[in-house]
Amino acid sequence: MAKTVEELVKEARAAVTEVDVARARELHQSGATFVDVREPAECDKGTVDGAVCIPRGVLEWKAGAEPKLADRGAPVVVYCQSGGRSAMAARALGEMGWTNVVSLAGGYGAWSAE
Repeated sequence: MAKTVEELVKEARAAVTEVDVARARELHQSGATFVDVREPAECDKGTVDGAVCIPRGVLEWKAGAEPKLADRGAPVVVYCQSGGRSAMAARALGEMGWTNVVSLAGGYGAWSAE
């Protein structure tokens, strides 16, 4: 049976660890790699300092070639605008062998609001 996007996001959120903004800021200060999976036009409007922008649609193809993601055991925080795409992206990275990936609950919207 076909799934809705809402069902896919719900499944991804259940399969990954989501962190709040406070925890994400701690990870940022400790040097975690931040991956912005929004579209380039969204990234152009602002990102977390030092984040690498890899749109969700090409993440699986580009992640392995991104120098900031070379260590698949290093901490990675994935975010989008509100948390749906990042949950799916974090799940995909985990399936591809990254072992310390979290998704930012509420995404860049939550980050920039605090």
